[in-house]
Amino acid sequence: MSKQALVVWGGWDGHQPEEVAGIFSGLLREEGFQVEISNTLDAFRDAERLANVDLIVPVWTMGAIEKEQLDPLLAAVKEGGTGIAGCHGGMGDSFRNEVEYQYMVGGQWVAHPGNDGVTYTVRMKDHSSPLTQGIEDFTVVSEKYYMHVDPAIQVHAVTDFGDVEMPVVWTKTYGAGKVYYNSLGHQANIVRMPQTLELMRRGLLWAAR
Repeated sequence: MSKQALVVWGGWDGHQPEEVAGIFSGLLREEGFQVEISNTLDAFRDAERLANVDLIVPVWTMGAIEKEQLDPLLAAVKEGGTGIAGCHGGMGDSFRNEVEYQYMVGGQWVAHPGNDGVTYTVRMKDHSSPLTQGIEDFTVVSEKYYMHVDPAIQVHAVTDFGDVEMPVVWTKTYGAGKVYYNSLGHQANIVRMPQTLELMRRGLLWAAR
């Protein structure tokens, strides 16, 4: 039986959420998933539906989420074991008032010095992990995310802010669910970079129940 994924996009248009959601949906379909795409947070209201989903992929920067939308999402991951995976502001800068969502994700965006167009190196931190094995360090020209992060995360790739080593790719658990996050992906062209695509493909598959 095919695994089920729910991709929910919206929020700030500057991150090209519809296009990015399409990229992730394509990756998942290539891996045999049945994918539902929604452009409303009301997709999270149906607790029974979420309980039958193997993976949730949020592509929703900023905005606000109602309690009746957020609670079933949190419960699906924490109690039901549904996986959650995403990138950049679409998962790491969603719903700024919702600290439990941030706790689930394992971090929250706070700054991108220089804004877009910064050249920086992404270094694989954990070469033995199947999430990064065989992927070489690479350079990206994009936003460089400085984040507040949960010390409990497992870090797989990093970049440097002076003497500070900042996580770029991490995993964690939230109750019974697996969480994957990648801070790359300001717009669709960065998501389409071969390295980003491969990191995301592996992360989506890893997080799925």
